Amino acid sequence: MKIGIASDHGGFEIKQQLKQILSKLNYKAVAKGEVQRGIAVCGSGVGASIAANKVDGARAALVHDNFAAHQGVEDDDMNILCLGGRIIGIEKANELVLTFLNAKFSNAERHLRRLRKISHAENYTSEYYF
Repeated sequence: MKIGIASDHGGFEIKQQLKQILSKLNYKAVAKGEVQRGIAVCGSGVGASIAANKVDGARAALVHDNFAAHQGVEDDDMNILCLGGRIIGIEKANELVLTFLNAKFSNAERHLRRLRKISHAENYTSEYYF
């Protein structure tokens, strides 16, 4: 599986360590191109999630616990995991990445309906929703 991985200066060290871990697990970590999932790391994870969600088709979320790492994929088809490099250490980052990569979208009708609503919302300006 090809995994896109990106960071700013606040997440660079964890990104480099995650690339090594992913390689040992036979994942291909790349900086650009078509990927199956993505990982974005910055100091807090907030900027990474804001930036990642600007990409068409991205469903990025800031995650600091295992439940959110798998539930985000299973229920919301999260495809980009955002991490705070100054919030969590490499051990927790590795644990969250593995949980995220092993999770599968449920394809339950209620979750598919949610994705359709999100897709619909992407076609409107913020004035429509706020």
